[in-house]
Amino acid sequence: MNTSRSNPRRSSSRLRTAAASAAAVALAATGLAALPSSASAAADGIVVQYRTSASGASADQSEPWLKVRNAGSTSVPLSSVKVRYYFKADSASAAYRFACSWAVKGCANITGTFGTLANPTATADRYLEIGFTPGAGSLAPGADTGDMQLRFHQASWASLIQSDDYSFGPERTTYGDWSKVTAQVNGSLVWGQAPGGNNPTDPPTNPPSDPPGDGARLFDDFNYSSHTDPKISANGWSVRSNSGGPGVPGATWAPENVTFASQSGNSVMNLETSTAGTGASTKHTEILTKSMKFKNGTYASRVKFSDAPRSGPDGDRIVQTFFTINDLKAPMAKDYAEYDFEYLPNGGWGEPANILYTTSWDTYRPDPWEAVNAHTESRRSYAGWHDLVVTIDNNQITYYVDGQHFGTHGAAFLPERPMSINFNQWLIDLEGQPSTTPRAYDQQVDYVLHVKDQVLTPAQVNAMVGSYRSAGKTFEDTVPGS
Repeated sequence: MNTSRSNPRRSSSRLRTAAASAAAVALAATGLAALPSSASAAADGIVVQYRTSASGASADQSEPWLKVRNAGSTSVPLSSVKVRYYFKADSASAAYRFACSWAVKGCANITGTFGTLANPTATADRYLEIGFTPGAGSLAPGADTGDMQLRFHQASWASLIQSDDYSFGPERTTYGDWSKVTAQVNGSLVWGQAPGGNNPTDPPTNPPSDPPGDGARLFDDFNYSSHTDPKISANGWSVRSNSGGPGVPGATWAPENVTFASQSGNSVMNLETSTAGTGASTKHTEILTKSMKFKNGTYASRVKFSDAPRSGPDGDRIVQTFFTINDLKAPMAKDYAEYDFEYLPNGGWGEPANILYTTSWDTYRPDPWEAVNAHTESRRSYAGWHDLVVTIDNNQITYYVDGQHFGTHGAAFLPERPMSINFNQWLIDLEGQPSTTPRAYDQQVDYVLHVKDQVLTPAQVNAMVGSYRSAGKTFEDTVPGS
């Protein structure tokens, strides 16, 4: 069974099937609500100040300039701080791009990612989340970040409407405390008021540290000798060898490039993708479950992404992944589902540099291309090992990277049918690096875990994986067939 995507192109738009109900609310109340009083955390914690340099009701780009101030008595690492600016998308299909014009802390130390609110309101269904790399340092008591001259625009550069955006303050032409922008420290809300029902605290607020003891699950430590090890098939996996997309036309999917080795006491799977600049020389890799029996619950894996090839010249538009998927039975079929972590170290799909996507798919049409999905992205390097977790319940899909909330997508994108679990690495095209010098890229996988119908926190995932390893258990599958 071939469960690979027939067309991998990232749509330039995000469509939301829940747009109709949100639009109805928006028509009823397009004005901004009265400014709420400042958050009580102002006296002893993080404070966000805001001004805009684009105060028109519409503009080519929105320009939320921000400062983060430490009003507390202890130093705060900026890498633990997340700030959210909330806005109303200009259309259901609008996609946005973030930029930093100038910042005292350095634009290279500031990240901007977009997310979709689980509970859309009349003045907000998206947010821009600002984060900081470790290079931004810490805020001493009484200190602030200084200017962060930020902006975002529609990917199409069409004019955007700001007057219906929750966090927009047209009168704010000088810095002042602004509680319509929220701040989190280590995942806990410490400043501001989010639009109704969308406080950005990672649920649950006080999760238990011990994982639940029951629940059907799949755990695989990828403790195999080679791609021909009969245990791979016996444990429900298929190493792909059939031709077809996604990726470079004429490329093959090479089972022999899926290898296993011991690393720091654990068995690690390596997916190698290689090319010499032609379709015939390009070898992609993929491993997937033979059964589509996975639906709601928790999915987790530890994956090592690579920014550079193991050998040869760099620059190829490569995609490194962990995802779940089922088959598209017909163009725009409503029972299609797919949930992706996709890292593009050299850009692609219109992006010039490294970017990590998490994407929840409702459906798509391969020709002419049309996509219905929601995605959250972060434009920075993710080279190295990362803990990836996605949870699916009856209300939303939530993504975590390294224990931190990365994005939440709403009920419109929940799965109707079970899916397979997949890892693959492939080249979008051969335009990023035209050289005919051979090169090879690696993506490594430490383990995979699925717990059926239970939403685990990242801490619970780590505890469960630790218990498997303490017991010396390298594989278990108690998930019933679909």
